[in-house]
Amino acid sequence: MTTVEFRTTEALADAERWTAHNYHPLPVVVAEADGAWVTDVDGRRYLDFLAGYSALNFGHRHPGLIAAAHAQLDRVTLTSRAFVHDRFAEFCRGLAELSGKDLVLPMNTGAEAVETAIKVARKWGYRVKGVAAERAEIIVAADNFHGRTTTIVSFSTDPDARADFGPYTPGFVVVPYGDLDAVRAAITPNTVAVLMEPIQGEAGVLVPPAGFFAGMRELCTAENVLLIADEIQSGLGRTGKTFAIEHEDVVPDMYVLGKALGGGIVPVSAVAADRDVLGVLKPGEHGSTFGGNPLACAVGAEVVALLAGGEFQERSARLGERLHTGLAALIGRGVLAVRGRGLWAGVDIDPALMTGRQACERLAERGVLAKDTHGSTIRLAPPLVVTEEEIDLAISHLTAILKG
Repeated sequence: MTTVEFRTTEALADAERWTAHNYHPLPVVVAEADGAWVTDVDGRRYLDFLAGYSALNFGHRHPGLIAAAHAQLDRVTLTSRAFVHDRFAEFCRGLAELSGKDLVLPMNTGAEAVETAIKVARKWGYRVKGVAAERAEIIVAADNFHGRTTTIVSFSTDPDARADFGPYTPGFVVVPYGDLDAVRAAITPNTVAVLMEPIQGEAGVLVPPAGFFAGMRELCTAENVLLIADEIQSGLGRTGKTFAIEHEDVVPDMYVLGKALGGGIVPVSAVAADRDVLGVLKPGEHGSTFGGNPLACAVGAEVVALLAGGEFQERSARLGERLHTGLAALIGRGVLAVRGRGLWAGVDIDPALMTGRQACERLAERGVLAKDTHGSTIRLAPPLVVTEEEIDLAISHLTAILKG
């Protein structure tokens, strides 16, 4: 056994010994990272085409984000929401302006933001719409992924996420994704919101039919129902626009944000909505000790500043064309279908050739990191700092493994 094999094997064995087995990671042990590249414990470099499920939209260790974090570490990192700190309003104002909303409520993880959206929608339904107590319903989509809390998995249709975690939280109605007629049929006087991803990430980067969200906007407005867009993976530049729902010129009543909002440095999430929606919350009804902490706000404010100029959205749109053109050329050559927008793609590998897991293992052997989902599908989501040459390199490696 070589030294290289020993160091990686030893690190993997330690992780296996001391951690719960809630993930099945690829056999790569990352020690350093920069931009679109990571380096393992043995010095081998990999092109990162997952980017932390979009948490690393700006790449690893973006200089501006690292500088913002360093500067804040020397000042104050946590106060709790019992007090106000000097970075709080700056971050909330910037994110409100970026999203075109009146108010922002910062949290930490994406699941926390989704839970916040659920609570706000229910209280809005009771206090504003007039739904009877304990009767609020929220419409969601099959094959969704919004997190892993007990409430959220209650409306998951993924057996791995849901099984053995009951009893489940009531109040959710599941309809097929992309089926506007099904949404219309599911609405009742007790419906307070429709909560959906503009593009379903975990399901395999599924893009809804054209006009689906535009139709949902009209329907929700007519029925006095909140339209909530979970943009945790799809938002903040990933698809070539600030928010994926913008591809249909739709403005939801509430954005649910996370992942890239923390710049790959700290967990930062938030919901953004107008005052008539988010303003239903009163002191003591919802909160988080770490939500909106000074370090998170310092990094989050810099993320908002990076997006405000539009450069990253433009890069995602332009380089996304190159990515999708390259991937489309593989259809019929080991690839069955390709979906996505911007720098985000779901690639269905011919199951006669290999599973998605096998494809990702073979790509890792060639120095490209990706993630499988649901059988023979792999997801590609390079950071928005990726170059044309790096996109071509990744596609060349994918082409090579398909040839065997």
